[in-house]
Amino acid sequence: MRKLIVVAGGLAAVAVLALIVLSKGSQIRIDPPLKAVGMESPVRVVIDSPQGLRRVRAFIEQNGVRHQVFSKSWPSRYLVFSSRNLPPQDVVFQAGRKQAAALKDGPARLLVEAQANNFLGRSSSVSQDITVVTQPPRVVADTFQHYINQGGAELVVFTPSGYWTEAGVKVGNYRFRSYPLPGSTRGERFSLFVFPWDAPAGAVPVVYAGNPTGAEATAQFTYKLFPKKFRSRDLPVDDRFFDKVVNQIDPGGAGDLLSRFLKINGEFRRRDNQRLADLRLKTEERFLWSGPFLQLANSKVESLFADRRSYIYNGKKVDEQVHLGFDLSVTQGIPVTAANSGKVIHAGDLGIYGNCIVLDHGYGLQSIYAHLSRIDVKPDDMVKRGQEMGRSGATGLAGGDHLHFSMQIDGVQTNAVEWWDDHWIQDRIRSKVPLPAQ
Repeated sequence: MRKLIVVAGGLAAVAVLALIVLSKGSQIRIDPPLKAVGMESPVRVVIDSPQGLRRVRAFIEQNGVRHQVFSKSWPSRYLVFSSRNLPPQDVVFQAGRKQAAALKDGPARLLVEAQANNFLGRSSSVSQDITVVTQPPRVVADTFQHYINQGGAELVVFTPSGYWTEAGVKVGNYRFRSYPLPGSTRGERFSLFVFPWDAPAGAVPVVYAGNPTGAEATAQFTYKLFPKKFRSRDLPVDDRFFDKVVNQIDPGGAGDLLSRFLKINGEFRRRDNQRLADLRLKTEERFLWSGPFLQLANSKVESLFADRRSYIYNGKKVDEQVHLGFDLSVTQGIPVTAANSGKVIHAGDLGIYGNCIVLDHGYGLQSIYAHLSRIDVKPDDMVKRGQEMGRSGATGLAGGDHLHFSMQIDGVQTNAVEWWDDHWIQDRIRSKVPLPAQ
């Protein structure tokens, strides 16, 4: 009898162990992957559970709260193994605000749990970030008449609605951010933007509002574009110039002086312009300036915005680049002053621009001061309009002592002449947004 009990106990233990070993979890995938749900959106889940399913539940989690949107159960079968090779099963259900009325438009997470139909009833789960969208984005632009110079700037006011996470202005492939309109109680926003110098004249600027699902609404506003023909000029270069700038910007570089110069003038120029553009992310969401920007006192304009330069070496054209800024000269080592009040966001070497200062004036507007011989400010310093920040020089890709001055909006360089004009600022900026008192 004892032997029988021992044998029976052993068999039972083996059976239990077998049941445990055979109790596998489920493989779950959301197919196709889901980006968003609305009022009621179909969800398809493929569940590979060879021994069948006991229960499937789905939840949408949002702001720390879990909302159940689906549940289905099947009869439990603990000890039947003949069905352990069942094929994957499709489970289709609806998910959205109709199933969970407390959901709000915005980010959320879909969670699917499946319990296998086996001895242990193992549970598995899968989750995916989604967006709840019950209202598509909409946008309405202002009714101002906008006059835009190619290469110049403009400001538009607009009102987005529905569910949106990004809004601003598009000009061709360029996008410009927007910000809440100070003092507005109606959800209005404004965007400073540039009609880029290299945008085709047929490009149409529009305001837009979009969300992570890819939905986007656009609206046109009334504008008149003044196309510009930018200047072309030859710029002679020689070995003396190469020796100065190449060994300063790219010390220890490989190759002859001409090939190294061409690399600096092309590859390094693109790199450094991108470094400048990336500084847009350091802008403050407030106006740090008021009144017209100052041109360097008593300066002579040596080069204009968007000049197309042909570099002539030994009588032959060896390169062509576009110069995005103004070269301003007076005498050697003159004081360089802030064109307007702002915050220093860069003060140091910047490749072809040499010793360079970048000031943020708020809402994506920034000014650039390059080729300096000396810098007397540091990042995070607040400076006043007309405050001395350093001295002019010939560092970087400069043949002689001068100030390279340029301005950018959301990383896109623009014609600074407009910002030197108080009348232009009154018409384009101050008439639409409340600037601080001068």
